[in-house]
Amino acid sequence: MTLEDTTAFVTGASQGLGRAIALQLADEGANVALAARGDGIHDTAAEFDDESRALPVETDVTDEESVKAAIDETVEEFGGLDCLVNNAGIAGPTAPVEDVSVDEWEHTMDVNVTGILRCVKHASPHLRESDRGSVVNISSITGKRPLEGRTPYAASKMAVIGVTRTLAFELGEDDVTVNAICPGGVRGDRIDRVIEKQAEQRGLSFEEAKREALTGDTALGRLTEPEDVAEMVAYLAGDKARNVTAQDINVDAGTIWY
Repeated sequence: MTLEDTTAFVTGASQGLGRAIALQLADEGANVALAARGDGIHDTAAEFDDESRALPVETDVTDEESVKAAIDETVEEFGGLDCLVNNAGIAGPTAPVEDVSVDEWEHTMDVNVTGILRCVKHASPHLRESDRGSVVNISSITGKRPLEGRTPYAASKMAVIGVTRTLAFELGEDDVTVNAICPGGVRGDRIDRVIEKQAEQRGLSFEEAKREALTGDTALGRLTEPEDVAEMVAYLAGDKARNVTAQDINVDAGTIWY
């Protein structure tokens, strides 16, 4: 159990990738604060082998007071904070740029980028005090390559990489590592909705859109499983990755080489 006696704070932990990450960290021995807006955080907690190591905390990453209160509650409950996983995010609109509203752009940025700032701002004093502090930001391969009709999302995920590299140097003086994971298309309901919109926009079937937008140019020809990403998060939070920082690591079935 490589994360025994540590505490992690995972945003977007009510479903999908966030739930998989939280469960993986718990399997490695960590106490985990499950941060999200919805009631799904209680469902995630119910999946823990030991529910005493799960702390559901209602959190809205677009509300700084909500973030601060959730992190303060986590530290009070578990006595500190060792790992912050910034997973909360939204897909944003799928549309040509001329059909994207400024409100849609700003909301995508607020959740996917500024939400990370709010969490790091209030977590960093506690992470600096840890002897194994780490931040793992969930970006995307869409932050590295084009994806037609996804301008706000692509811009937000590229920004996550820039935030990651800068924070690695800012927090490195206190031995806090900061990395980003760039998943490919992760199997689940959210990616299905994205594929459906891509299919509608391009006049393709669901399977044709999936191949064209996500799996057709992967080395392994498939989507990424949530557990694949969760295991990489656990590695980056653990002792074996203490010299890995300022990196954006692809977990994408072989799509991007940079």
